[in-house]
Amino acid sequence: MIITRPRDWGRIEANLAEVGAKSVFIMGCGQCATVASTGGEKEVLQAKTALEQAGYAVSGWAVGEVTCHSGGTRLETRKHFGDLEAADAVLVLSCGAGVQTVADAVKKPVFPGLESVFLGNVVRHGVFEERCQMCGDCVLDQTAGICPVTTCPKGLLNGPCGGMWDGKCEVLRDRDCTHVRIQRRLIEQGRGGTKLLPAKDFSKKLKPGSVNLREKKGGAR
Repeated sequence: MIITRPRDWGRIEANLAEVGAKSVFIMGCGQCATVASTGGEKEVLQAKTALEQAGYAVSGWAVGEVTCHSGGTRLETRKHFGDLEAADAVLVLSCGAGVQTVADAVKKPVFPGLESVFLGNVVRHGVFEERCQMCGDCVLDQTAGICPVTTCPKGLLNGPCGGMWDGKCEVLRDRDCTHVRIQRRLIEQGRGGTKLLPAKDFSKKLKPGSVNLREKKGGAR
């Protein structure tokens, strides 16, 4: 899931002032931002109160089921057509993908209310960890299911670095070194030690990414 955090409120107000907004519609997200407690109904209502206290009118609000889903977001905006027409701007409490989806669906100025931080694993309720950078050149098959680039604070594909001491990371000193963890797990699984991994092929992560599952099925493309 995409982990988000609240954006600086002063920047949000500056965005609204830039377009002379007096009335705002708020859109939240029923998936990632709700789980992260940044863009669910509770947080949308908190934003509504903050905007009203700052002197803005809130024409309406909604929490889309999945804000980054184009079809669902267009349907949600149609449900709230009148409230959106009454707004001078739209504040979106979701990841950047959701903000862009809303911006495609409405003609009003659309501004983010959150910062997209990372793709997170849910460790337990309210606790998230970044473990994947979606690089397009995965090495988890060779590193016992532990991503060295993401979980090593230095982003080292091969390691450990010279600062590792007693199996601990020199940056996050209360944590085991990622490369030591990989080595231990590989040995526990009877797979030998780590091997030198070749440099990442960054051509596999061309931007913007796109996948069309509706194309005619056939050979690989």
